[in-house]
Amino acid sequence: MTEFNVDVTTPDGEMDCFVAHPDGDGLWPAVIVYMDVPGIREELRNFARRIAEQGYFAILPDLYYRDGKVRFDLSKGEEELQRMFKIGGELSVARVMRDTRGMLDYFASNDNVTGKVGCIGYCMSGQFVIAAAGDYPDDFGAVASLYGTRIVWGEEDSPHMKARAAKGEIYLGFAEQDHFVPNSDLEAIKEVFDEAGVNYSMEVHPGTDHGFCFPERGPMYVHDAAEKVWDIFFDMCARNLK
Repeated sequence: MTEFNVDVTTPDGEMDCFVAHPDGDGLWPAVIVYMDVPGIREELRNFARRIAEQGYFAILPDLYYRDGKVRFDLSKGEEELQRMFKIGGELSVARVMRDTRGMLDYFASNDNVTGKVGCIGYCMSGQFVIAAAGDYPDDFGAVASLYGTRIVWGEEDSPHMKARAAKGEIYLGFAEQDHFVPNSDLEAIKEVFDEAGVNYSMEVHPGTDHGFCFPERGPMYVHDAAEKVWDIFFDMCARNLK
């Protein structure tokens, strides 16, 4: 496997991205891994590597690049936790859509990337992948949002409203217990997506809490549910990207 870091030009500056892809000079569909609020760490790089092993050009952008090289040490306690939520809360959908435009331009200029783009997002970034599906419908063929927060704002520019324009396939996986995502969000997404004819599936994973996909999340990690999500996502990518 080949891996490296690259600066991707966005309307707001240079965004550091981790890239992993199979060895050689192939042509691979791109898959974006949008980070959750704790930001860049080896756990997310391992997600990108796993995607690359399936034959994709996986890219993990550092969406906090506007604030420098931000890394959190949550063992420091409440003050560091509040810093994380403050910086994460400032990362708007509009900003991430500009970052997404930069990555799509980067793919278009890369001789190793071909075809439609896939993306996967967790928690904070669940809203970003849903918005990207609607803002760039001709680019995204497979989109997975896992226990995504703030997908529903109730406004016209809410991510779930944007996604009415989506042309790709969307999967939304939620936790059974999640104080970050109200049940009303799931109902609103279903109503809007059904009315718009969006190609989507939605699932609540029994016996799970918010964060169940992350193996380093301790007791929150649920192996069977996390592996099921990977299977669903890779099936989507195989259908829609390859």
